[in-house]
Amino acid sequence: MARLVDYFATIPSSHRAAILAGGIAVFWLLESAVPLVRFRYDKWRHAGRNFFFTATTILVNFALAFVLVGASDWVVANRVGVLFAGPALPLWAQSLVGLLLLDLIGAWLAHWAEHRLPVLWRLHLVHHSDTEVDTTTANRHHPGESVVRFVFTTLAVLVTGAPMWLVFLYQSVSVVLSQFNHANIALPAGVDRVISWLLVSPDMHKVHHHYVLPYTDTNYGNVFSVWDRLFGTFSTLDRTQLVYGVDTHMAPAEHDSVRALLTMPRRPGVKRSSS
Repeated sequence: MARLVDYFATIPSSHRAAILAGGIAVFWLLESAVPLVRFRYDKWRHAGRNFFFTATTILVNFALAFVLVGASDWVVANRVGVLFAGPALPLWAQSLVGLLLLDLIGAWLAHWAEHRLPVLWRLHLVHHSDTEVDTTTANRHHPGESVVRFVFTTLAVLVTGAPMWLVFLYQSVSVVLSQFNHANIALPAGVDRVISWLLVSPDMHKVHHHYVLPYTDTNYGNVFSVWDRLFGTFSTLDRTQLVYGVDTHMAPAEHDSVRALLTMPRRPGVKRSSS
């Protein structure tokens, strides 16, 4: 465990980039081998749009990294946060509690808020408007949403009292799990179901990308599935019934270019259907 802490405390940027690129490469290949849906699309053109938003996400996080590092250094130096609230925990327990709280506040709560607050939903539409969900969809976030997510991540650090090694560990796990549960792959149904009792599996997250309510407003989890089960936002849907996108923005012209996606939050919104 100590070696893991040492590694993530000093993880080079090149290694973090390798985790991102390596995950995409692995799941890209798996999508070709065991696809869930056989999309009729230009996979590279689709990926190009999504990679643009991956790049903007990286730029936003890089530009604001000093805020996150400063917040983490402050909570550790002043012993602020849940991890400092009681008796000292063993390192493995600190890691587990920290990962759970970072996931709850920095990912689940952020995601829930994006669906509940109209101004945030407009930004989040860029992610949901993808009608061919695959592993490249994982980081398809409007730059404005990337800022919102960063704010929630910083809040999670302040509440948790997380040191930077724990933040880097969570972010690495989060990137790979998000690529995994967005990937256009079909695991054996029983295997997917077992995974979903602990982690967000592909079938579980794909329900969230079904194009109409109430499914869109369920399964907010990023890494751990426990939060949706605990807060009553867990749902299931047979994978054969999945239709990706969001019902108010299904026209290809609304989401088939970077320009259309960048301007999407400024266009008039349409109330989503519950049917």
